[in-house]
Amino acid sequence: MPELTTRQRLGSLWSFQGRARVLHLTWFAFFLTFVVWFNFAPFANTIQAQLNLSDTQIETIGLANVALTVPARVLVGMALDRWGPRRTFAAILMFAFVPCTTFALATSFELLLASRLALSLVGAGFVVGIRMVAEWFPPREVGLAEGVYGGWGNFGSAAAALTLPTVATVVGGPHGWRIAIAITGVIALVYGLCYLRAVSDTPQGRFYAQPQRQGALEVTSPAGVLGLILVHLPMIGVLGVLAWRLQMVGFLSAGVTWAVIAVLAAVFVWQTRRVVQVNRAALARRYEPSDQYPFRSVAILCVVYAVTFGSELAVVSMLPTFFADTFGLSAVVAGAAGSAYAVMNLVSRAAGGLFSDVLGNRRRTLLVLLLALAGGYALLAGIGAGWPVVAAVAAVMLCSFFVQAGEGATYAIVPLVKRRVSGQISGMVGAYGNVGALLYLTLLIFASPSVFFLAIGASAIAAAIACRWLPEPTDGFAADHPDVGAATAADAP
Repeated sequence: MPELTTRQRLGSLWSFQGRARVLHLTWFAFFLTFVVWFNFAPFANTIQAQLNLSDTQIETIGLANVALTVPARVLVGMALDRWGPRRTFAAILMFAFVPCTTFALATSFELLLASRLALSLVGAGFVVGIRMVAEWFPPREVGLAEGVYGGWGNFGSAAAALTLPTVATVVGGPHGWRIAIAITGVIALVYGLCYLRAVSDTPQGRFYAQPQRQGALEVTSPAGVLGLILVHLPMIGVLGVLAWRLQMVGFLSAGVTWAVIAVLAAVFVWQTRRVVQVNRAALARRYEPSDQYPFRSVAILCVVYAVTFGSELAVVSMLPTFFADTFGLSAVVAGAAGSAYAVMNLVSRAAGGLFSDVLGNRRRTLLVLLLALAGGYALLAGIGAGWPVVAAVAAVMLCSFFVQAGEGATYAIVPLVKRRVSGQISGMVGAYGNVGALLYLTLLIFASPSVFFLAIGASAIAAAIACRWLPEPTDGFAADHPDVGAATAADAP
């Protein structure tokens, strides 16, 4: 098959046929999950005023919005490997209608909190499309395709902030916010039904590879078993950090917090047991060399995504306040200035995937972007009241380009590590994005913004150093799928 030029690759994305059609239908599904997931933030002040909520209560609702996303991304990764992305994505979209409608109708703090906890599960939708796109695009084009999927879908958070207040104003009245939020749930439900009928998990003649065992990520070596156990520690530990933060805002008592930590410890023991049970073949070294994959690829990509997407989530949440405090801007203007970071997703994440496709070495591309990201955050650390606001916004946009390009380059590698478990790998890496965000936001409680930015930059340098041990994916630039019409020996169930 002749090599496509970069111009041809970009041009093919504007069609609505074949795999491009599946890509567009899938990124829009992801876009809707993020609109639903982030439909609370634009109305936080209005909800607080109407329902007489305290600052502590509104902060608790905000924390609940992300509380279960970390474990949900892992569980959704398992589900999509077993049942396929078409059914899994449709189920998430249709499920979103229930808690979204509940939140729109809620009149008590308890119901608001419970519905936001349920909506935090919707934030796991991202991982589903990663495998869907990888099933439809060959390795040499998967970086750009995943970048478009991630970047355009991720824009749903900014779209919610930009459009939902207008919708609430148009419908009018004190309950405009309720109608706007309910509309997002209805749209998600309808689109979930449409998505179920509009796509298939794979192109015709392509085998949908599934993991040989369920219950934990399948690894292929004893070292991989130990690595998987260790990788679970931060994902469970960060939920303990979240419980501690809920105690700090007065929502949980000290006794309940310790009870939560005890439950999390029991979960870790149970998960460790499941890892060992599922991976007995790996412990017995029963995998042929051709069927093995290096687990360090998963671990390093988790760290990288904690730095890239984790820092994006953390910075987006603090930038409006940072601009307001640094330059004395109004809330509206500060919010608009801060949104420049998220808006860059439309081009930067796809650019990172494209760089990974065309530069010939995915590992080196990711390493360079991480170093550029570190430089970007060092630049943000220097922003002060003496800067022109325009220059500060430009610095934010430059930094965000490298952050989001790094995300695109990360997910240009994720689906190439091991295809039959790519959903679970995607879920685990995606979960680390939320782990990073919670850790960075916890740091911000104790540190100034400049120290916060410098700490992110330092962690990016550490991630870049780790990338030196990241294996280059095998067949990462193959022109076509290697197994159209039949399963490969390595990935047959």
